[in-house]
Amino acid sequence: MNSTHANQLVSGVRLPAGLFTKLRHCLRAGLLMASLLVLTAVPRAEATPEHPFLHPLFCDHAVLQRGVAVPVWGWSEPGSKVIVAFAGQSRTAIADKSGKWMVKLKSMPVSAEPRSLTVSNPTTHESAVINDVLVGDVWLCSGQSNMEMGVGICNSPKDIETANYPLIRLLTVPKLVATEPVDTIQCRWLPCSPETIKEGTWGGFSATAFFFGRELERELKIPIGLIHSSWGGTIAEAWTSAEGLAPLGDFDVAIQAMRASAGGKNKLDFTQVYEQWCQQKDPGTKHGWAVAQNLDAGWRTIQLPQYVESAGLPNFDGMIWFSREFELPADWSGKDLKLELGQIDDYDTTWINGVKVGQMNRYDLVRTYPVPASVLKPGKNIITVRVLDTGGNGGFTGPAEKMRLAPVGDPAAKFVALAGDWRMRDSAPLAQLGSPPQPPDANNPNVTTVLYNGMIAPLLPFAIKGAIWYQGESNADRAKQYQRLLPAMISDWRARFGVGEFPFYIVQLAGFQATYPQPRENNWAELREAQTKTAKNLRNCGLALALDIGDAADIHPKNKQEVGRRLALAALAQTYGNMIESSGPWYRSMQVSGGKIRLSFDHVDSGLFAKGGKLTGFAIAGADHRFIWADAVIDGKTVVVSSPLVEKPMSVRYAWDINPVCNLYNQAGLPAVPFRTDSGK
Repeated sequence: MNSTHANQLVSGVRLPAGLFTKLRHCLRAGLLMASLLVLTAVPRAEATPEHPFLHPLFCDHAVLQRGVAVPVWGWSEPGSKVIVAFAGQSRTAIADKSGKWMVKLKSMPVSAEPRSLTVSNPTTHESAVINDVLVGDVWLCSGQSNMEMGVGICNSPKDIETANYPLIRLLTVPKLVATEPVDTIQCRWLPCSPETIKEGTWGGFSATAFFFGRELERELKIPIGLIHSSWGGTIAEAWTSAEGLAPLGDFDVAIQAMRASAGGKNKLDFTQVYEQWCQQKDPGTKHGWAVAQNLDAGWRTIQLPQYVESAGLPNFDGMIWFSREFELPADWSGKDLKLELGQIDDYDTTWINGVKVGQMNRYDLVRTYPVPASVLKPGKNIITVRVLDTGGNGGFTGPAEKMRLAPVGDPAAKFVALAGDWRMRDSAPLAQLGSPPQPPDANNPNVTTVLYNGMIAPLLPFAIKGAIWYQGESNADRAKQYQRLLPAMISDWRARFGVGEFPFYIVQLAGFQATYPQPRENNWAELREAQTKTAKNLRNCGLALALDIGDAADIHPKNKQEVGRRLALAALAQTYGNMIESSGPWYRSMQVSGGKIRLSFDHVDSGLFAKGGKLTGFAIAGADHRFIWADAVIDGKTVVVSSPLVEKPMSVRYAWDINPVCNLYNQAGLPAVPFRTDSGK
């Protein structure tokens, strides 16, 4: 921020500029004692690097929000007066006991005229001037990696070369994990240019945000501020405050764990919090499988090491239990042992004879646990391992020779090999368990509330127009929960920014992975449904589809130009009132007649068409709820679905998979929203 501050810091004390100059001359003259006497006579102001005189969001090239009261704030000496002047207004605030001050500029119209905002404190002689300030619309752009992905990765050199948009201003929030809400960030506003658009840690400024802002600026011809705050691979609950999550009840233990990690006299061990969560959520823990002496028919024999997905649990994420018996060699009696299990993906808790001997929460660490002699008994002993797989593959990842048991301190001793036959039983899928507590880690963004604390809270209450959101991949295993979580996060942000129910536009997940040959249940389809329901049921929300512009081989599809355009279409229609078609067809209702189902849609525009040939992507089912591919034809502004194999159809699904083959569009060239009629209406 190019600001003029008429004060200086000496040994943590903020001094007026004139006094600082005199002190410097005294020091040069060797008058150290006189300098110290002057120094102690000056009251310390409350502004610090963490609490500066003017919040860093207010810096050169900023965009202030039109049409609403605009908060401006910072910190100074408690009880002192601060004056803010901008665009003919002059507003005054008194710093509170903590030193924080805030004024609210009256609502202002759009202005592309560069103007200066000045802030001064007559008591402390602090002052700041920021230049080239515009008034327009400010959009918060957040989510995970597909929002973070920069312009430089999108195969768009021409878009970068031509990115001379002085009315678009870019601000990137630095990545920060915080256990408590923070007040400030180090940031700067940059006028959009071919040089500034390339600034960023992953290909430059957010491509989705830039292409969205470019469409708005081209259409509206007003200043557009884009605040980019995202982090790849992150969960929605990390972006939500503790108070925003509290009504859901799902995250109480996780919030407790996060707060415990912040320290204080009530600090808890994470293992205690995790065990409490397992006792509440995991059936196997509740039923005492850790001391499983008698394994019922629910347990089956498998070979370890291997992933659970290849051991009869395809696409499984959740809690799985493993058990194995071993005979204690007679000459090991009274000896401490070392248990080696190799790497386990992700969280394991391991018992021998019902006594916990170890626990780790990293998929990439080798498990080596000490086993006291007191835990063991002559003859048969039982190892039990509880594993929480939170995504992707899970289980024992080997190698086989690293699974063994041996006496401590005797490298030449024989060992008991543990690879081979084990018993396994799945306890509960992740969708049923909900969000597990995460261990405290300053580098772990996937902890409940920490990204809200570090990357949203420091923006509050900067006045914004609305938000765009591209996230969901990391919550796909808990899609049903996401139906409540995403609205909770949106409501939380709206309450805290203080500009009412601001517009919120959601990018629906793109197509990804190989196409499955038959209709099936799928968590990505359910996550898209949660996004659709949020956009439909929450006021001032909208949806931009990316289903048809995904990449089967890449979870980060490159065509962010179209994503940004579709987001802008939604905003231009719903927020700015342009009379345009902003969405593809939305399922509205169905009618069963003569062995066929007729589907009606909203957002039909001037008609429907099948892009690329025959209409595909529809599945149909009768009372048995077994879906098969259907014949589908467009009839005017409806679609008629049938199959000779389903005489009495009851339900239809469309585009219901992670990467479905589907091609229903309206005449505006926008794809139909995936749906199912059997539930989730």
